[in-house]
Amino acid sequence: MSKPLASLIGPAVLRSLAPKPSSTQANSQAAVIAGFGAMLPELLPQSEVTTPLRISHFLSQTAHESDGFCTTVEYASGAAYEGRKDLGNTQPGDGQRYRGRGPIQLTGRDNYRRFTAWLSRRMPGSPNFENNPYIVAEWPWAGWAAAYFWSENGLNALADRDDLVAVTKRINGGKNGLEDRGRYLTKAKALIQPIAATLVERSPGYPVLSRGSKGGEVVDLQRGLSTYGLPIGIDGDFGPATELAVKSFQRASGLVVDGIAGARTFAALAPHLPFERDL
Repeated sequence: MSKPLASLIGPAVLRSLAPKPSSTQANSQAAVIAGFGAMLPELLPQSEVTTPLRISHFLSQTAHESDGFCTTVEYASGAAYEGRKDLGNTQPGDGQRYRGRGPIQLTGRDNYRRFTAWLSRRMPGSPNFENNPYIVAEWPWAGWAAAYFWSENGLNALADRDDLVAVTKRINGGKNGLEDRGRYLTKAKALIQPIAATLVERSPGYPVLSRGSKGGEVVDLQRGLSTYGLPIGIDGDFGPATELAVKSFQRASGLVVDGIAGARTFAALAPHLPFERDL
C-alpha cells in the first residue's frame, strides 16, 4: 500500500456514514464530524485501528453511541449511574459528573481516572479528567477518550472476528441498539473497503482463481479470507466452501458477486493477506 488506510479516513467518510440530521441537530452533527473526522488519521493508528474491519467496527460503534455523530454528551442526566460502585461512582453527584461523554460515551469516575493516566503516558501535560470531566465532551479530548476505551478494552480482537455482538457487549454491557449498530457496520464496510482497494496497485496479470483451482495461491486466498473473519478451512483446494467465502467477501466489499477471485477481489482483500505482493 502506498499510504496508510487511516490517512484517508476523515470528515468525508463520517458524513457518508452519518444519517441526515434533524434541523435542530444539523449544526451539532457538523461540529462533531469536523472535530472527530480531523482527528481520525492520527487517532486510528494510535489504537491500532488500521484495517478495514477494525475501522468499520470503530466507526459504526461511535456513530451509534454519538447518535449519528450528533452529540458528545449522553442525553440522559446520569442519575442512573449515581452510586454505581462498579463504575467508581462513590461520591454524591458522581452519576451526573461522570456521565457518558465523547464519541464512545466514556462513563464513570473510574474510567475518567484511567483515561487520565492512559493519555498522560502518551501526551505529558494533558488534563486531569477526573478533576475536570466536562472537557471530555470537547475536542481533542473526546476523540482521545474513544481511543482509550477502544484500546483498553481489547476491541480490536473482537473486531478482527467481525463479532458485532461481542463488540457491542464490551462497550454497552448488553445488546442495546444492536440493530442500529449493525446497520452502521454494514454501511461502514461498504464505505471503507473501496477506499482500501484504491491503495493497492493492481496488475493485469494477477492470477484468477475459481472453483477447481488448487495450490499455494489458493492457500493464500483462504488465509486472507480467514483473517478477514470468514469461517473457512485452509487446504489449497478452491471448492464450494471457498467459493461461498469469496462470494460473502465480495458482497460485503461491494464487488460483483461471482465467486471468482480476480484482481479486484484480491485488491480488496489485500490488507488481510499473509504476504506482500505487487497488486
